[in-house]
Amino acid sequence: MSVSTPFQAEALQHLSAGNVAAYMQSLGQAARRAASELRRADSGLKNRALTAMAQRLTAARGSILAANAKDLQRGRQNGLESALLDRLALDDARIDGMIEGLHQVAALPDPVGEIDDMRYRPSGIQVGKMRVPLGVIGIIYESRPNVTMEAASLCLKSGNACILRGGSEASESNAAISDCIQAGLADVGLPAGSVQVVATTDRAAVGKMISMPEYVDVIIPRGGKSLIERISREARVPVIKHLDGVCHVYIDTTADPAKALAIAVNAKTQRYGTCNTMETLLVDAPVADLLLPELARAYAEHEVELRGCQRTMALLPQATAATEADWSAEYLAPVLAIKIVDGIDEAMAHIEHYGSQHTDAIVTQDYSLARRFMAEVDSSSVIVNASTRFADGFEYGLGAEIGISTDKLHARGPVGLEGLTTRKYVVFGDGQVRE
Repeated sequence: MSVSTPFQAEALQHLSAGNVAAYMQSLGQAARRAASELRRADSGLKNRALTAMAQRLTAARGSILAANAKDLQRGRQNGLESALLDRLALDDARIDGMIEGLHQVAALPDPVGEIDDMRYRPSGIQVGKMRVPLGVIGIIYESRPNVTMEAASLCLKSGNACILRGGSEASESNAAISDCIQAGLADVGLPAGSVQVVATTDRAAVGKMISMPEYVDVIIPRGGKSLIERISREARVPVIKHLDGVCHVYIDTTADPAKALAIAVNAKTQRYGTCNTMETLLVDAPVADLLLPELARAYAEHEVELRGCQRTMALLPQATAATEADWSAEYLAPVLAIKIVDGIDEAMAHIEHYGSQHTDAIVTQDYSLARRFMAEVDSSSVIVNASTRFADGFEYGLGAEIGISTDKLHARGPVGLEGLTTRKYVVFGDGQVRE
């Protein structure tokens, strides 16, 4: 991390001395001060900062790719699985995606300061609600270095300071991206504490971050189930999270076969290591004979291992028997569980029992069944006649996402700008006093 301010120098001195707790406290203090300044920052200033970061990313493309190559080399040496290496990897297209994301977030309407629900009370006062930043957001994530820029952009645009702690496997990449962020902030005169990337891989930094309610207002963990379970268990700060992405596609009897084939293949194979990838395919019994052999051929081209129920195995000899654990598995790999069901009620019962309330889709031409599925499936995203891979902040028009929440408080689904704000009551009067 580049040292450009006295607080950064002091923080790194704590780190050099091995005092991780003092280092994290320094970051927390700087973030709290920056949050006060960001509340006063107008949309134009925040947008100029995002544009400056995009320009810095463009200029630093070579150094970012070089840093990422070091992370990938170390990951291969440490035996990282292919799905994790895929998440870790940066290329020109992914850097272009980060740059485009910055411009898109800059172009989004700024929710901060919006006042709505204004109404007159009998006393003559007007009561409404104003959207305001949460304050300081701590984000803990693994593997994907592009999360660093996505998180920074959304937190900044929504007026929040943030402390970002990436995984050790992406330390070189995150440091290079952090330099671009700090340079962009400096270009427009915003405090360096607005966005801070933790410069240590010591796990004690996470423990300190999640136990600083005086400095951090909310924690958002992005990563594997063990990480999120630990954060949820130990945090003294409110957490926005999802534990699993056990996503389903249900193909109804009335589904258009071509659409069903395209959706079921895309939902599984477009990318394996993401939380919105389909892990279980449910097929209505009357169309299983027609669709499953076609789907199996398509999955074989992608080298997807199939694990099925007894009825599935009777149709697909290449499938192995699914165990009870398969129905609740988030594979993040070219493995798919398949179950033949008798109608929408059995499909929804299966999703209710084994799903993770992340994203579930139905393929059907029956409008009434589509409406039932949307109303009764209790997931953060429910999709009709499209791939589960669309459950993403970018695809939803949020510009980028800070994560996906399967909680019901305070945000649900892809968390964009509005999910990083809260609302406070505002009252307009004209001299009224309460009798």
